[in-house]
Amino acid sequence: MPQGFFSPARVRAARQAARVTAASLTGFYTALYALDQPVVAVYALFTPIALGVLSPVPGSGRQRARTVLLVLPVAVALTAVGTTLAVTTASAVAGMLLFGFTVSFAAAYGPAPAGVVPGLLLFYVLACFPPYAPQTLPERLYGLLAGGVLLIVCERVLLPAPSSPSSPSYRARIASALDLAAEAALSVAQGHGDDRERARHLRDEGRALRFSQVPPASRPTGAGRTARGLAHAGSATRRVLDQLARMFEKPAPQPGDDPHCATLLREVAAACAATAGALRGTRAVPGQEMLEEEVADFVAVRGRPSEDGAEASPRLLRHRTDVLTVAASALTVQTAVTVAIGGRRSSPGMPHDQFWYAEPSTPRLLTLRLTGNLTLRSVLFQNAVRTALGLGAARLVAGTLDLSHGFWVLLAVLTLGRTTAGATWSTVRSAAVGTLLGALAAGALLFGAGGATVVYAVVLVPATFVAFAVGPIAGPAWAQGLFTLVVSAAFSQLTPATWRLAEVRLLDVLTGCTIGLLCGVLAWPAGARAELRRSAAELLRAVARLVALTIADLVDAPDEARARRDVTEEALRLARHRLRIAEGAYAQYRTEGGRGPGGGGPDWLAALNCGSHAMAGAHWLPRLDHGPAPPDAVRWARESVARLTTALERAATFPPGGVHVRTPPLPTEVISNAPPLVRPSLVDIDGWLRNLAADLATVGGGDADEPWPPVRDDGRDTRRTQGRSRDLR
Repeated sequence: MPQGFFSPARVRAARQAARVTAASLTGFYTALYALDQPVVAVYALFTPIALGVLSPVPGSGRQRARTVLLVLPVAVALTAVGTTLAVTTASAVAGMLLFGFTVSFAAAYGPAPAGVVPGLLLFYVLACFPPYAPQTLPERLYGLLAGGVLLIVCERVLLPAPSSPSSPSYRARIASALDLAAEAALSVAQGHGDDRERARHLRDEGRALRFSQVPPASRPTGAGRTARGLAHAGSATRRVLDQLARMFEKPAPQPGDDPHCATLLREVAAACAATAGALRGTRAVPGQEMLEEEVADFVAVRGRPSEDGAEASPRLLRHRTDVLTVAASALTVQTAVTVAIGGRRSSPGMPHDQFWYAEPSTPRLLTLRLTGNLTLRSVLFQNAVRTALGLGAARLVAGTLDLSHGFWVLLAVLTLGRTTAGATWSTVRSAAVGTLLGALAAGALLFGAGGATVVYAVVLVPATFVAFAVGPIAGPAWAQGLFTLVVSAAFSQLTPATWRLAEVRLLDVLTGCTIGLLCGVLAWPAGARAELRRSAAELLRAVARLVALTIADLVDAPDEARARRDVTEEALRLARHRLRIAEGAYAQYRTEGGRGPGGGGPDWLAALNCGSHAMAGAHWLPRLDHGPAPPDAVRWARESVARLTTALERAATFPPGGVHVRTPPLPTEVISNAPPLVRPSLVDIDGWLRNLAADLATVGGGDADEPWPPVRDDGRDTRRTQGRSRDLR
């Protein structure tokens, strides 16, 4: 037996095939032979196929059953509408365009809605197929509900998909990472540093929070408050670990050298431990007041001379900036968790621009997710348009040519369409070969069995199981070939059929392949590749403007900064909107087989990282400002930001090797000449610009972390501007 024959993927496919086969054929045989209801039998057969095979619903058996239960009312509505609109070809095509786009666009809500999109579309496709028979609507709904209930039962009791203990929930992953962060913060508070091995361990734990390392069912990518809060908490936790790792890569001052840093780090450790306990349900959801007070006290004293009158050295100021950065990220984690699992809608210390999603109602959040993607630059919008056009064209062809089994044309478009022309061509080519071979096998079966329906009834059981066990793993050729045998055996029990049924199946699938290929060529043929380059470039340009405005607000006169406040807020809103669009493009790019970091070509994650870091600095730095900077500091800041913004504009062209920019180092004399309360702000600015320059150095290719902060959805409200999509890496 070949090695890997019983691989986890094959075992999962076989278990799911067993559940779908049991559910679909139980309903089909009962309705057809016990009740003599062929219409009920058809819908009882296709409902488990639609929601169990065509829709890869993620999660355990309980989660999948719940998802099926929730979508059954939508399936009923689509079946009723499809039955009604089948009155003419024009109305059916119009409905196909409308519902094809609407249902496909619902993928913006998260992985569960995205998973059921193909199955839901199948209900409208099946119902709007001629002949027009509104009198059969009750039978159709009976079959649909029967098939759905049978699938729910099988998902729960027949080889149910387990919740893998090796794949903890995202909450558990964040909690584990926060425990590690608490230990690391205490270690730094005690004066431990220069430990590269520990720094590597912290970064590895942070990478485990990437959505690419999390099963689809556990990814908090939904539009609701809980999902947004957990996604935000995960992103901020990764920043905490990364920032602590940097502190372990250099010697740390002894606790006695700076008791304020040690105190704040201990409070960070306590906050991380409390938040981890809340995520596990062992402690109450913590308030962020204690950490907020410690941060405020630290900000107030970090620039002041010590009790003996000695002024802080530049090295100590940089260490204090590092500690404050860790505390700010930990405070973000704590606040995001209170929103996600504590249900907190607002608090005095909760910044609206970071936690805008805490106040709106769930319907409002869902609306924002959709309206934010209503743009030609959104790959979710592009996919929905492509799907609607393909299905509409297929329904028009089926109705105009009066194809006897035109449903198969639409099904081919629905199942074989891909997001790039190249992938579509590869898929339809394999599917055509598989359908041809399957048609030959089905033709031989129909020719040999003739009118002996008992033969088809016997063959249908193993054919269905093998088709759904092998097809999802072996590829479109096997899937289409085996499914051709399944539908031939099923339809031959409904009405007398000859070997020409296999011929009709072959022609209909080839017609659907042609339509799908044309849509792939005409509608965004490059998929996410071209869109990712465009959206990442727009993100870097938006970041350049945001950085320039933020630094100007920090070093210019207060009156000038206040007069420019609306412009800065608009730049921040635009940058967050660009980041959301770029993240969606990158998510699809990876599903299309696009290269990740180290795979050659631009490092798209570095560009996304740069945007994430820029917005974090634009949020925190103005809150840490201590007054006007002296002229030499202003000159240094302007020169530094001019170099960086020029580099950002150049990086938007993604030159090979990236863009290496060295911002002018913050001179020691500039720090010394500045007022004591202004010095920390100068060090903060220097660190921010240096981090952004480091991100740019890897844009042309290299390693970068994967950002996933919640990003604003609608791109309109300048007061509430953060909120995301993707299988990533």
